[in-house]
Amino acid sequence: MLNSEPAVPAVPPARPEPQPAAGPGTGAAGPGSGAAGPGSGAAGPGSGAMGPGSGAVGPAGKEPLSREERRRRRRATAKYRTAHATRERIRVEAFNVAFAELRRLLPTLPPDKKLSKIEILRLAICYISYLNHVLDV
Repeated sequence: MLNSEPAVPAVPPARPEPQPAAGPGTGAAGPGSGAAGPGSGAAGPGSGAMGPGSGAVGPAGKEPLSREERRRRRRATAKYRTAHATRERIRVEAFNVAFAELRRLLPTLPPDKKLSKIEILRLAICYISYLNHVLDV
């Protein structure tokens, strides 16, 4: 050796255990949330273990994950839950708009009477039946 530094054996650095991110806006699961938490085996956002054909492996790298397990892990991410909640909100909003439009077509006394969704459907059935009867006469 020509330089004065002592020889250091080539030992790979120890990998620290990943710590779960906890705090506002990180998507961390709270008590009773039903979301995957530390130690559950579920992959978190950005884990890199997801994606079609990713060849993700199961516990201890022994076998590939099943389709159901990959789906469960993907659905446990905060990004997926947020997107799903947004889609559901839009669906419910469209559903309520459709009921409001149907409600406007049904005659009631008073006209602005608040009806439940089942009442709207039952009243619509009766009204359609009545209109059919009127056309048949």
